[in-house]
Amino acid sequence: MMKIRLDTRPAVLFGGLTLLGLLVFLPMRLVLGLVGLGEYGLSARAVTGPVWYGQLMEARLGDLSLGDLRARLSPFQLLLGRARLDLNGPAQGDKPGLVGAISTSRYGFGIDDMTGSVPTGSVFAPLPINRIELEGVSIRFDSGACAVAQGRVKAQLSGAIATVPLPQAMSGTVKCEGGALIVPLVSQAGTESVTLSIRANGRYRATLDIQSSDPAVAQKLGLVGFQQAGAGYRLSTEGQF
Repeated sequence: MMKIRLDTRPAVLFGGLTLLGLLVFLPMRLVLGLVGLGEYGLSARAVTGPVWYGQLMEARLGDLSLGDLRARLSPFQLLLGRARLDLNGPAQGDKPGLVGAISTSRYGFGIDDMTGSVPTGSVFAPLPINRIELEGVSIRFDSGACAVAQGRVKAQLSGAIATVPLPQAMSGTVKCEGGALIVPLVSQAGTESVTLSIRANGRYRATLDIQSSDPAVAQKLGLVGFQQAGAGYRLSTEGQF
């Protein structure tokens, strides 16, 4: 019978297995601090469990509420020099739960294949965006610039602005442009649009454009801060996630 010789010395093998065991049972709370995801805005009211099956309670990404999430650190991505946190959240009523990943490396950070619904609250105020829905969205910032952007985003809007009715939703495909992440959202009619420009440091600029030739609409929009822009009217806001 052929024998297979294991050249690895017992001490080295034992040390490797011990290190693996320690990694498997490391608390998720400790690992999140070590890999630096908090520097990019990820936080939670409480973090429990080990790295292979943790829980983030009332998780947030900047000012965006992500809810309660199950989280798992990918060991394979660690071998490639990246820390990838796989996330899975429960459905919120008729809205799908958040599924995807957040990753970071020496040179950048991003989200991977993210799908789900995220309430925005007053993040984009005075723009009336109250929720965004992600469909297979992957974004990566490297060395401070947007390097990868793919997937679709749908924004839900609330009612009206200055009594001017707005569409219930706008959608579009994300892209990189001039080092920023651009999220161009357009209504089905094509007469309303929202454009989000987001930088690696979390700074954003959001604009709402409404096309109308009605003088009464123009007067109402002007009263709440819209400025004439081409054949329509524009409201802009800036902020930090």
